[in-house]
Amino acid sequence: MTHSLLVIDVQNDFCPKGTLAVTNGDEIVKGINALMPDFDAVILTQDWHPAGHSSFATSHDADPMSVIQMPYGAQVLWPDHCIIGTSGAQFHQDLNVDHADMLIRKGYNAKIDSYSAFFENDHQTPTGLEGYLRTRGIDTLTLVGLATDFCVNYSAVDAANLGFDVTVRMDLCRAIDFDGSLAAAVEGMKNAGVTIA
Repeated sequence: MTHSLLVIDVQNDFCPKGTLAVTNGDEIVKGINALMPDFDAVILTQDWHPAGHSSFATSHDADPMSVIQMPYGAQVLWPDHCIIGTSGAQFHQDLNVDHADMLIRKGYNAKIDSYSAFFENDHQTPTGLEGYLRTRGIDTLTLVGLATDFCVNYSAVDAANLGFDVTVRMDLCRAIDFDGSLAAAVEGMKNAGVTIA
C-alpha cells in the first residue's frame, strides 16, 4: 500500500448551477472515476460548512469574493456553499463514491475555513488525514478535483510539506482563477516540490 488518489471536493455547489460553480467543474468526473481502480486507496474530501460559516460573505454583510483579515490570516469571503445537509454539499451524482476508502469532511468549524485536506486554515489544526495515510503505509499521492487554485493547491502543498510524494493531475482539476490565483497556485505548488502533470 503506497499510492493514494485524493479526490478534492467534487460537489454540486462547485459544479455548474452550484452556488460557487467552477467553470466546467463537472467535466472531470468521468476521468476521475476511470482513474480510481489504478490506486491502492481512494480518499474523497467534502466541504461541509454549517449555515452562517465565518467564510461566507453573508456572515459579514460583505460582497462575495472580497477579502477580510481573520485571526488566522486573509480570508476570501465566499458565496454560501456546501452547507451541511444540502444538495449543494453532496458529491456530484456521477462520482463513484462507492470506490472510496475514506471520506474527509472539512470546514465544519464555523469559525475557521479549511481549504486543505490536511489542516484547517490556521495551518495547525489537523484533519486526521496524515495519520490515516501513515498508518496505511501510503507515501505517494495523486490529487484531482476542485478547485485547482484553492483546495487542491492547499492540500498538495501541505502534503508535500509533510513529506509525501505529490502529483497534481491538472487535466482532472478545474480552477476558480480569482485575481491571478491559478498562476500563483501553480508556482507555489512547484516551489513546494509538487509535480504538476
